[in-house]
Amino acid sequence: MTLFSKDKGNAFALIPLFVFIFTFLGAGIILNDFYAFPSPVAVLVGIIAAFLLFKSSTEDKVATLIAGCGESKIITMCLIYLLAGAFAVVSKAMGGVDAVVNLGINTIDVAYFPLGIFLISSFLSTATGTSVGAIVAIGPIAVALADKSGASLPLIAGALLGGSMLGDNLSMISDTTIAATQSLGCDLKDKFKINLFIAFPAAVLTILVFFYLGLNSDIITVAIAKNNFSWIAIVPYILVIVLAVVGVNVFSTLLIGTLLAGIIGYFSGLFTLMEFTQKIYEGFTSMTDIFLLSMLTGGLAAMVDKAGGITYLLVQIKKRIKNKKSAQAGIGAIVGFANLAIANNTVSIVITGPIAKEINDEYNLNPKKTAAILDIFSCVIQGILPYGAQILLILSYANGSLNFFDLISNAWYHLFLLIFTLVAIYSSFWDKWTKRFFKI
Repeated sequence: MTLFSKDKGNAFALIPLFVFIFTFLGAGIILNDFYAFPSPVAVLVGIIAAFLLFKSSTEDKVATLIAGCGESKIITMCLIYLLAGAFAVVSKAMGGVDAVVNLGINTIDVAYFPLGIFLISSFLSTATGTSVGAIVAIGPIAVALADKSGASLPLIAGALLGGSMLGDNLSMISDTTIAATQSLGCDLKDKFKINLFIAFPAAVLTILVFFYLGLNSDIITVAIAKNNFSWIAIVPYILVIVLAVVGVNVFSTLLIGTLLAGIIGYFSGLFTLMEFTQKIYEGFTSMTDIFLLSMLTGGLAAMVDKAGGITYLLVQIKKRIKNKKSAQAGIGAIVGFANLAIANNTVSIVITGPIAKEINDEYNLNPKKTAAILDIFSCVIQGILPYGAQILLILSYANGSLNFFDLISNAWYHLFLLIFTLVAIYSSFWDKWTKRFFKI
């Protein structure tokens, strides 16, 4: 007997999730500012609704909430946020951001800044396994490039968002990749090959779009002085990429990068040892909103899941599965809806992974392809959520100079990735070519 026949779920249990979403989005619409109402407070409203609506004892609900907030994947992401924040702030304090900005201004034509940001963020997020870390490291640089050059901020921000999600999806050290492959029981390298065959053409098409826009750019740029910069200030960024490429854990990578940036800043006379520790803490506090959002959504999701809300949603999707193609599309829809509800792609995969595994086995699907679909759909949805960590970060760096709709309308990679994923699902030709090239 399958999981679905044992428990059909409870539609009523989804209400707290909708309370959270509509509180956040509703406040944004009314106030004409999606971020005027703090997202962690919106999650808290949803948690309060769960406490009021669910029938179990208060002690049981508190225990479920705490277990969800403290789930290992949630805590892992929160710790990555802290270390990424420390790395970004310390690197900026020792001149890393200014050095990379000046390097970009000195070597890249203004019209091609979006293309450069897309390539750099793709490489960095693939190397570190985290889109958030890539955005933290490059976000201030991207905004500064747009500000100093006169280039399009929405286009540069869209390039940063797309590149960071490309790496998050493809990286073999990404939490989403690990969660997807563990759920489906396949090897990381095999999932990477399948995933690459979908993401690579989307990335190439995105590069061509940015190149075309740069080639036909008619922007009037301001005069920019060629400034000197210290190459040593860029070393921490390069080291972080190299360490991640050779397989060093993301925690160790960010910690080593932060320490190196601190050493460079200390011996360059840019800050004292005490100021270095203060910069680390400043980096921690800069991640407070995202830290709380991730932790509290994990707790809310656990409460809703225990009450049967997630199961109900998944059962309804499974009813619409008729064949292998619709099964693959259904898996994408499952993780997409889950991610829409909890705004965390890793947690969405963790929650829906067992369901995806059951569908995969029942319809005799390719587990490597299923893992890739699971990862891709979670990343696509995560990358377009106005209350997702990635978009919140980019908009916070823009400091009011960019709105959500301008950002999303320039996120070309997300659109192309979705299109090529649908082609991979519904085209038999795609399966034949992957078998021919990869023998899997």
